[in-house]
Amino acid sequence: MSTSTSTSASAKATSASPARSFLRWRIVDIVVASVIGVAAGLIFLAWNVGYLGPKALLEPLLPGVQGLLDGPWLFAGVLGGLIIRKAGAAIYVELLAAVVSALIGNQWGGFLTLEAGLVQGLGAELVFLLFFYRRWSLPVAILAGAGAALAGGINNLVLWYAGSGPAFTTIYLISTVISGAVIAGALSWVLARGIAATGALDRFGSGREARVRV
Repeated sequence: MSTSTSTSASAKATSASPARSFLRWRIVDIVVASVIGVAAGLIFLAWNVGYLGPKALLEPLLPGVQGLLDGPWLFAGVLGGLIIRKAGAAIYVELLAAVVSALIGNQWGGFLTLEAGLVQGLGAELVFLLFFYRRWSLPVAILAGAGAALAGGINNLVLWYAGSGPAFTTIYLISTVISGAVIAGALSWVLARGIAATGALDRFGSGREARVRV
């Protein structure tokens, strides 16, 4: 009876484990998420300067369409979520990237950069949560990128474009969501699959899926 009870309890624990695995962070999860966050932060720094030229061209054409340039600041959380597949990964990676950008310096100030990173990461995180951290397909990645963009876009309208008219608000939000869906969403999904295909992510679900596909 004791052996039977013990076996049954063990089976229940094993079957329950996968359902809760997205809550438990391993050391390797923290390390890899941190590496992604720092690398993304360096990309943020480059884009902080690089976007100025395209912005100068787009703004006179149609005010608000500069939202198309927001995608490179939104990809960190989506990529981190797709690779790590743990609750909080999108927020952690996006916020860490913002910390790197703020520490080295940018034109928006430290606190507002961190606040933006938190909001954008939360936008992506909520989409992954909506699918209970079980779906990592291209449509989910696109939605996560759009979620990060929508949250970040609303935040930018409040902080940087206060008092904007309906036309600007609509054009800006549509533009930033498109950018988030394509750059932060679709391209992050492609990048995650490419990294997984190299074998570098074999200790992650994303890497094991890549091996199965091969």
